[in-house]
Amino acid sequence: MKISRPDTFAGTSGKPGSQFTGDVHPYVTMAATDGVTINTVTFTPGARTFWHHHENGQILQVLAGRGLVAAEGEVRVIRAGDTVWCPPGERHWHGAAPDSVMIHTAISLGTTQWAEEVDDSEYARGATDEQGDDHVR
Repeated sequence: MKISRPDTFAGTSGKPGSQFTGDVHPYVTMAATDGVTINTVTFTPGARTFWHHHENGQILQVLAGRGLVAAEGEVRVIRAGDTVWCPPGERHWHGAAPDSVMIHTAISLGTTQWAEEVDDSEYARGATDEQGDDHVR
């Protein structure tokens, strides 16, 4: 058994070499333990991760706000209370909507492989198509 206490980890913001676009405030909830890492991340409006995938998948639990999550060819709207499953190897990104902060807890299983930045035009396509539907494109 391992207990992670909040005073054990310091939150980080805009650290060099991070895999985020925009102002993102990640807080390590549980450092890598047996292949599982848990972070609670606050995304400011328009902020997002780079494209990436996880060896054994990722679970996102949206705590507050509204955001976007994308897999190849599809962008979905996510809201407070939603839980997202990204299966092993699925290339994806996630972040805040352009007009909302979004906070989620990310449970990453196995190693994370980071790829390229989601460029502004690609993000804008998903963000501007949002019309209250869960499917953006």
